[in-house]
Amino acid sequence: MPLHFGTLGGLFLAAFLAATILPAQSEAGLAALILAAPSSVTLLVITASLGNILGSVVNWYLGRGLTGLAGRWWFPANAGQLARATGWYDKYGRWSLLLSWVPIIGDPLTVVAGIMREPLPRFLLIVGIAKTARYVVVAVLALQWL
Repeated sequence: MPLHFGTLGGLFLAAFLAATILPAQSEAGLAALILAAPSSVTLLVITASLGNILGSVVNWYLGRGLTGLAGRWWFPANAGQLARATGWYDKYGRWSLLLSWVPIIGDPLTVVAGIMREPLPRFLLIVGIAKTARYVVVAVLALQWL
């Protein structure tokens, strides 16, 4: 099956949304596309990785702006929750971003990295490794189904 721009765009968007605080999932879509076009596995993994990393960058930017919004009635976390999250990040440091691919905890980790003012180049390197490694594993598993 030849891949079209819309297919790649859809995968990019799914991966992007999956990395934000919005509920989304991209692994099944990537696996299905790999099964349909196994010769394009590298392009598919790169597309999903870039979308997912960019979604994490959005979280990082949100985190950088969140500290000024804390304490408002509509803010999704109270002061205690923010203190626990930043304390956890202080304790485990930037290397905790290697868990940015993990469901439930990964997205908040990228937001906390922004709150903690993790430098963007280092953030990109660590998150890029984690997110890409996850998609490589998905690709390997999908290819084993063939």
